[in-house]
Amino acid sequence: MAARMLLSRVEHHALFPRMMATKADFEKAKSQLLRLTKEPTNEEKLKIYALFKQSTEGRCTIPKPSAFNFVNKVKWEAWNQLGDLTQDDAQEQYIKMVDKLSATEAETVLSPDSHVVQETDYETLVLTKQNNMTTIRLNRPSRKNAINLQMYHDIIRALGEAKEDDSILVVFTGTGDYYSSGNDLENFNIQLDQMETVAQESSLLLKKFVATFIDFPKPLIGMINGPAVGISVTILGLFDLVYAVDSATFHTPFTKLGQSPEGCSSYTFPKIMGIPKGSELLLFNKKISAREAYNLNLVTEVFPTNTFEHEAWHRLQKYATLPNKVSKVFIKNKNPTTSVNCILTSHCFISLLSLSLLSPGTTPVQTTNSTTDRSVLVAPHEDQESSREHPDSLN
Repeated sequence: MAARMLLSRVEHHALFPRMMATKADFEKAKSQLLRLTKEPTNEEKLKIYALFKQSTEGRCTIPKPSAFNFVNKVKWEAWNQLGDLTQDDAQEQYIKMVDKLSATEAETVLSPDSHVVQETDYETLVLTKQNNMTTIRLNRPSRKNAINLQMYHDIIRALGEAKEDDSILVVFTGTGDYYSSGNDLENFNIQLDQMETVAQESSLLLKKFVATFIDFPKPLIGMINGPAVGISVTILGLFDLVYAVDSATFHTPFTKLGQSPEGCSSYTFPKIMGIPKGSELLLFNKKISAREAYNLNLVTEVFPTNTFEHEAWHRLQKYATLPNKVSKVFIKNKNPTTSVNCILTSHCFISLLSLSLLSPGTTPVQTTNSTTDRSVLVAPHEDQESSREHPDSLN
């Protein structure tokens, strides 16, 4: 009896340090998973979810969701398949899986001496600085990288930082299977008594957002890794180069939703594509493929899905070796002290927030700014002469 008790104590003390280490490693793996810049596959995400649930709650005991609740049903099945796997074993498998994903991601680093800096204090983005490139990755995959108000603020801030750092170029891409699904519909979930205030604040936010792209001094490059919708499409007219995977699509369903096109697209799209083609996209909700976008000059080059990550990024890494004094000011003949004045007015942007705010008196008209030779969108009752006299004005 005494020998059995002693053995039990020995087994307990032998196992206890292992359990403590496993718990610490488990917490570390949870943090490590959040820092991954490459989105795991759906199969990997299901496995991670199931192992996490098994680690923290044990065997699946909740009722199976209905067939109509497809997402939760698939997650339930993944968890239920683990059966009687112990929580300790589930933690070990979870840690190993996260370590494997991290190791695979680390293999993509070009050389042992390349320095990677990843900013982790953004709520909706992953910002990475490596090999003279700043990469801004839209990081709301559960919402198809829909742009909420926080993401607007994050992008403005990220571009502000990139403007001052030592990178040669800045790259935008998305996490997961979408580049971006456009404006998050939650942006439009506004109480009636707050609508006017929110509309005014959102108008100023959009102007600042678009102006940040217009005045950005370094080459802006879009790496379109999947479908792009709404403002994530229209803003591409302000980029310097756009690479797309062949499975990407581009959709601007503004009139269908009773909204106004933004991002200077009423100026840039006709300039890039010609008036008939630009109008077809902005007025008639046409969705186009990556190849069609290439033919319309919206996309610089299209890459096959299986080579997109390697070929496109490899090319950008070559561009990033160019002299760090390269500036868009010289090739665009743009006065660096003058902001291009082609941003939607607050009256136009109100329609982006709520259809109930539309009125005949706020229909935008297009005029020409003689100072910058750029299109200016103004409301009929606004002082157009004032806009000409103050080219830095965003109204």
